[in-house]
Amino acid sequence: MTTTEPHSGGHPGDEAGVTTGFLARKLGVSPTTLRSWDRRYGLGPAARVEGRHRRWSPDDVAMMQDMCRMTAAGVPPAEAARVARRRAVPEGTGTPLGSAVEPGPPGESAAGQASSPERPSPAGRPPDGGRVSEGHGSGEGSGSGEVLEGTGAGRSGGGLPLGSVWQECRGLARAAVRLDAVAVQEQLTRAVTTYGLITAWEEILAPALHAVGRKWESAGDQYVEVEHLLSWHVSATLRHCYVRSSQAPGRSGDALPVVLACMPGELHTLPLEALSAVLAERGLPVLMLGGAVPAEALVATVRRIGSTAVVLWSQSRSTASLALARHLAATRWGVRGARTHTAVHVCGPGWGAAKHETQLRRPRSLRDAVTALAGDGPYGTA
Repeated sequence: MTTTEPHSGGHPGDEAGVTTGFLARKLGVSPTTLRSWDRRYGLGPAARVEGRHRRWSPDDVAMMQDMCRMTAAGVPPAEAARVARRRAVPEGTGTPLGSAVEPGPPGESAAGQASSPERPSPAGRPPDGGRVSEGHGSGEGSGSGEVLEGTGAGRSGGGLPLGSVWQECRGLARAAVRLDAVAVQEQLTRAVTTYGLITAWEEILAPALHAVGRKWESAGDQYVEVEHLLSWHVSATLRHCYVRSSQAPGRSGDALPVVLACMPGELHTLPLEALSAVLAERGLPVLMLGGAVPAEALVATVRRIGSTAVVLWSQSRSTASLALARHLAATRWGVRGARTHTAVHVCGPGWGAAKHETQLRRPRSLRDAVTALAGDGPYGTA
């Protein structure tokens, strides 16, 4: 596999630098976005040679990485550009990197350059304009309207299929495409802290994971590193939340745990990790069995611990076994004369055929599952 040669060469005295295409791939944005930022905010190479392709020096690259981190965190592009240029002042010069003229979008005043990102609304959702659509918008209002579109988003030549999502979701996906582990973790921590586990999962984490997963499927192994990086950090964040909540003082160990398990052959555990973290936060004991649990082990666990609820996750129809779910729902346990059964909740897109199964419960989202299991209200059967 060949890539654009990052070093200039060919002319003595030229500083080494990377091309716009190389930098776009490194940052996880399109070359169009880089040109737009240069035109609007003066974020271009500090040194330019007439008649030749632009080359970005290490200082230029650092400035653009700073810009990407701030816009991914929700800072308006104009403000992020101003800060990135100010931070990129070469030592001893007092002159910012980038174009010589301090530009800005036509008609933009100093008052329009917010000094901090928008705050979430009291309802826990971003203010109007917080949800942006892929390929729509100039990047001016949303801070990420041009994120992950075009050829710069990945080596496969296409952007992530995000659609209309929250700005924080785009920021997280953008950091993952850059393989910026620090930024990924910062975005995840901020999302969970700001919006709570349920909203963060449904509006930010899950859409980003789905987009990366679809891109990996369509591009072969070219996107596997992005998917692995994002999945690992999401898992680490969710498990940290679970451990912190499960070790909180005053928790009782007498209640029967909710059993969480992926169906035999099913390896997608992140949705159950999110559920385990939320249930632990609500004070419910959880027994997490993880991925690809054998049928015999599931039945034995239910009988052994006498759980009143079990959640079965299936990502695809090939792993969704209605026979096993029915068997678990019919399993009775307890002492003679006082036997009871376990409520079986089937979750995930693989359970489409379970909609007519009256003995099975089928929550449609993380919020629905928490409502049913935490006792906040009855959830109807499928």
